[in-house]
Amino acid sequence: MRFVDLFAGIGGIRLGFEQAMQELGVPCECVLSSEIDKHAQETYKLNFGESPQGDVYIIQQFPEFDFLLAGFPCQPFSYAGKQQGFGDTRGTLFFQIERILKDYRPKGFLLENVRGLTTHDKGRTFKTIIQHLEALGYGVSYLLLNGSNFGIPQNRVRVYIVGIYQGKPNLTLQSDLGATDSHKFKDKLAQSSLFEPQYPLRVVRDILEPEPDSKYNCSSDFVAQLLKMVSGRAEQLHGIRMIDHRNGNSIHSWELGIKGQCTEDEIDFMNALIANRRKKHFGADQDGKKLTLEQIKTFFNPPNLQSIMQGLLDKGYLKDHGGKFNPVAGNMSFEVFKFLDPESISITLVSSDAHKLGVVHNGRVRHITPRECARLQGFPDGFKLHPQDTHAYRQLGNSVSVPVIKAVLLDVFRASKQTLLPITQTAKTNYRAA
Repeated sequence: MRFVDLFAGIGGIRLGFEQAMQELGVPCECVLSSEIDKHAQETYKLNFGESPQGDVYIIQQFPEFDFLLAGFPCQPFSYAGKQQGFGDTRGTLFFQIERILKDYRPKGFLLENVRGLTTHDKGRTFKTIIQHLEALGYGVSYLLLNGSNFGIPQNRVRVYIVGIYQGKPNLTLQSDLGATDSHKFKDKLAQSSLFEPQYPLRVVRDILEPEPDSKYNCSSDFVAQLLKMVSGRAEQLHGIRMIDHRNGNSIHSWELGIKGQCTEDEIDFMNALIANRRKKHFGADQDGKKLTLEQIKTFFNPPNLQSIMQGLLDKGYLKDHGGKFNPVAGNMSFEVFKFLDPESISITLVSSDAHKLGVVHNGRVRHITPRECARLQGFPDGFKLHPQDTHAYRQLGNSVSVPVIKAVLLDVFRASKQTLLPITQTAKTNYRAA
């Protein structure tokens, strides 16, 4: 089974494909890979012994191949991005996939992207993509799947689009968004004895390294500030967010004293401000509106209000926008913005802040390591990571959940064996037996 690996990153989709083919007894060969990021190319070469070609735009000639893999760039459609879609140049990279499929008509393909692709521009972008693929003669199906249902402890929902030339994927897998957060996952875990999931339900504790290097420890000052907040009981940090524009299970910079110690009155003011500024009668802004002094007095009005606010303005926790006030939300200034709960799943890894996830484990308050990020994505421990942590964290946040890729491909090939027959007779025999 000859395949190409486009927008390859560090090779997560290729790894899942090769694992699936091995389980089916089908020999496979990657005949071309493409990845524009030079640091990702370095990691790819460490693991597959070949350096991917660069920009897909400049690859005009492909060798013959049977299957196309592509994790095309997700930023144009991501909830974390600006959602410009086809108005963003990166969004048009889909049309490079279309060009290659049109010119070479492989037997099938697998495309992976963020969940936001399906809802971008009220679904019109996704509908356009499916229509373009079907116009090339491919029967297309797609699945929305959460990695936490496939044996990895991460809440990661992605869309998987599969196509078969002059056929139709007859999938047994069904879309499943899984648990929406770590609390819902715990509920699911508690009920798992009532049913037998196809894949084991794993939690963060299962992927933690016992004694990682001390360089991953949080600074002593940050730890001291945190422990003061939880009365020295570090385990109370499980599941806590460091965030300045929301309440809930959170710790804020003014409570820690990141920019300077605050009085109890100042802390009460800031907490009241973020609790109230999102209320509907102040406006519909997702993270709350800037409020005037008169609006603030409707929910917080002690005699010394002016001095409280001036103290917060002086320290930099509060900002005055011409008579309207809001918190200065510097979330990225925290060493860790989220402490994972070892007894549940991780939030979604993303490239920008995978290095700012933390954990309390074996008496240490620390960052999760690149190897732990790799395990959260289902990469085997034998997979070599980039030697520079900065690049490793970013690459793993950008990568795919390998076990989900494998499961989708196994389903595609088992359900559509008549259309996706391997090349050699030996492979056909092994495939049918599998």
